[in-house]
Amino acid sequence: MTTSDYATYIAGLPRVLAGAATLFRDERGRVLLVEPNYREGWALPGGTIESDDGETPREAARRETAEEIGLDLAPGRLLAVDWARGANRPPVVAYVYDGGVLDREQFDAIRIQEDELLSWRLVDSAGLPGHLLGSLGPRVAAALEVLDSGAGAVELEDGVRVPGEAG
Repeated sequence: MTTSDYATYIAGLPRVLAGAATLFRDERGRVLLVEPNYREGWALPGGTIESDDGETPREAARRETAEEIGLDLAPGRLLAVDWARGANRPPVVAYVYDGGVLDREQFDAIRIQEDELLSWRLVDSAGLPGHLLGSLGPRVAAALEVLDSGAGAVELEDGVRVPGEAG
């Protein structure tokens, strides 16, 4: 196969988008959410993986957290991977990493990226479904279950554990 043939082959392959986020909590177990200004609902700090530039999911989670809320913290372990389908777009592979429990000084240091975010808040688990739309709510719930159980990362499809997935 020539270089030109290979480039044509690659250009014809299906596309998948990828994103990475970090799940931060406070000492009471509340989850840090951010309010985007470009869509409805709330989200975890995170965003698109710049894979064309060679960025990995873990690197993207760290970069996006630093950009969005001003905290440059290395993500902890992988909690969940979700294959999330949506209308009028390719599927998104969404990675969720453990950001750990932040202390008061870290919360005080949060500075939101005003180009993309309106605000941030801490939300207890009972309030998450009212803030997180679509598959994001079940994705975060599954990530919290992994944290509570100490189990390994969970594989999801549209926020739901895949058949045959342990748990």
